[in-house]
Amino acid sequence: MFELVFLGTSASAPSIYRGLPALALLAGEQRFLVDCGEGTQRQILRSGIGFKRLNRIFLTHAHLDHILGLGGLLSTYGRWEALDEIHIWGGLPAIERVQNLVYQVIFRRETPPVPIYFYRTMPDETLFAGRDFTVRAFPVAHRGRECYGYIFEEASRRPFLAQKAEALGVPFGPERGRLVAGESIALADGRIVHPDDVLGDLVRGVKIVVTGDLARTNNIRDAVQGADALVIEATYLDRDAEIARQVGHITARQAAELARECDVKYLFLTHVSRRYREFEVISEARNHFPNSYVPRDLDHFAVFRDRRPQKVRRDAVAAAEDYLPENGE
Repeated sequence: MFELVFLGTSASAPSIYRGLPALALLAGEQRFLVDCGEGTQRQILRSGIGFKRLNRIFLTHAHLDHILGLGGLLSTYGRWEALDEIHIWGGLPAIERVQNLVYQVIFRRETPPVPIYFYRTMPDETLFAGRDFTVRAFPVAHRGRECYGYIFEEASRRPFLAQKAEALGVPFGPERGRLVAGESIALADGRIVHPDDVLGDLVRGVKIVVTGDLARTNNIRDAVQGADALVIEATYLDRDAEIARQVGHITARQAAELARECDVKYLFLTHVSRRYREFEVISEARNHFPNSYVPRDLDHFAVFRDRRPQKVRRDAVAAAEDYLPENGE
């Protein structure tokens, strides 16, 4: 299971109701931040998740609306928060821009209080490996070089069939752990039990795909295929598709069609332009992919493999009504 906390969902500039792009992704004890628009640290506080362990940051690209919040956040991290180190991934243009911000503005005449490590994102490499999930990157086409989306994916596993184990006389304890790890064991009576005797069929783990900004969708189909949740921009509506093409963005319809064609389970549309009303974006997307949702700032969802996303908490000032497809809108 992963949790998605939408800290900022506006496009290019903040609105009264939406901040600049930032998404927190929680995976057990591990916490990640994808992009960090202006005002992100205040949104972190409002969300209730806090700063603790939120020290791994993935940048989709170098545009200022996606990175300017790092100034205040890194200053806060360096001076007040009990973090041992900070890790930042991004394409070379994004890394260079953030390094200028860090070393020429924030800590211009001093050494950062905690180590800050920068990594150049490379496509298809494992950027982070947790106990049971990985983070990988894939290239997207936007304005400028080295723009990336990120895939958070749990490892596939074979469930342990306790009833079969009990019928075979497998005792509780390390023997069962060895079977789960793929080892055969010998029972006290000399019988050999193999992993296939007590493990079910392979079950794929949860897959979350976050694209960042992008100008087209035909080159990311492999990355998106089968995602349990796709977080993607919807800066424009179809009536303005030509404008979207000219400035390197996509429409809500394009995002929805991608989700439908790639067997995505749930679609989360962000980077919403102030020129549209929320219901317009929702309506256009659901005409092509019913399981579409336009999250508001501070919406927090748990994403599962076998059931619909569950809302975890909501900020007190947010509107009460939801826009999940089950509401019948």
